[in-house]
Amino acid sequence: MANFRLRLKIFMSRENIEVDSLVELYAGANWMERETYDFYGIKFKGHPDLRPILNMEDLGYHPMLKEYRLEDGTRTDKNDSMFGR
Repeated sequence: MANFRLRLKIFMSRENIEVDSLVELYAGANWMERETYDFYGIKFKGHPDLRPILNMEDLGYHPMLKEYRLEDGTRTDKNDSMFGR
């Protein structure tokens, strides 16, 4: 039997980011669903243990969505006039 990969593409709205879990069908999907939740914030309905595994639990955002500020507003060593702003 040859090796094969299965890729599922799901289109969803930004407001309702939730899909059904595949852990009951494919046990190997457990870690991948947890990683997807951790980095992108997609919730999997019916997942047995949906919690962050690579990021800190109190991080407060999902890093791969890139919704955080690109510049640190608390820095005092940067002056906007140096950058033409």
